[in-house]
Amino acid sequence: MIANNLSIGEEIRVIAPSGSLSGLNQEVFDKALKFLTDKGFVISFSKNSREIDETNSSSIQSRVEDLHDAFLDKNVKAIIACNGGANVNQILEYIDYSLIENNPKILCGFSDITALLNAIYAKTGLVTYHGAVFAFLGYDDGIDNIEYTYHYFEECLMKSGAYFIEPSEQAKEYYVIQEGSCEGEIVGGNLCTMNLLQGTEFIPDLKNKILFLEDNNSMGDYFTVEFDRNLQSLVQTTGFDGVKGIVFGRFESSCKMDIHTMQKIVSTKKQLKNIPIIFNVDFGHELPFVTFPVGGVVKIKAKDTSVSLEILRH
Repeated sequence: MIANNLSIGEEIRVIAPSGSLSGLNQEVFDKALKFLTDKGFVISFSKNSREIDETNSSSIQSRVEDLHDAFLDKNVKAIIACNGGANVNQILEYIDYSLIENNPKILCGFSDITALLNAIYAKTGLVTYHGAVFAFLGYDDGIDNIEYTYHYFEECLMKSGAYFIEPSEQAKEYYVIQEGSCEGEIVGGNLCTMNLLQGTEFIPDLKNKILFLEDNNSMGDYFTVEFDRNLQSLVQTTGFDGVKGIVFGRFESSCKMDIHTMQKIVSTKKQLKNIPIIFNVDFGHELPFVTFPVGGVVKIKAKDTSVSLEILRH
């Protein structure tokens, strides 16, 4: 199930299902709001989005109420998380998934929002979107980064045709870790957050899926060790043998995750043999940032130094 495309002039509701909107720097807030309004959108904010507690979040009830209200409001055409955070999985068991299924809309976010995106897709079949949160559009990382990010926001959320994901100036190129080609539905996002869904009713079926995975550095010099064990946990999940390919995002420089490190990590996992694997694609915890559909369809080709990533259904 795919929601209607977003159009210029329509309303986007900003919600805070994880971190509070009050946690945003005022300058970042102002720049993000100006960016979206200058593009022609009407921006509204959920009733409880600025509620904040000692965890930089709000009550489960407030967050669920705002999510439900956004899906029920006929004026709202797309819903975007204000930021990431650390506790969106708290609300998963309280969501009325039939309400969402009966009122399908675009839902976009990343990082901790990964759990919400994949849970909604698993429970309702609604395609959700791994893309920039509201705050990311207010970071002053250069106009080229913002426009690259907005270009894929537009391709994925405002158009219906197939599109290719091409490297940004920052990524320069995408790397082939293992050759091959495949086509399938996308699941994934932030790796450590995706792992929180293991063993629950909220993890999507992995059969015939292509995983898009990234992670941020919360471990300093131990990041690669933490990433390795998180990936090991995921590949040992029941049903992982149905995965057809993996696309890894672009990592922050502090992660020290280069192609050789990634090759070594992949080589230790017998579950990853004989599937195509691509690395350094423009999604992760820094701009610029592509939007991709969780539950949408991608075709990937990886041979020698040539990479093709085509989003077919979104």
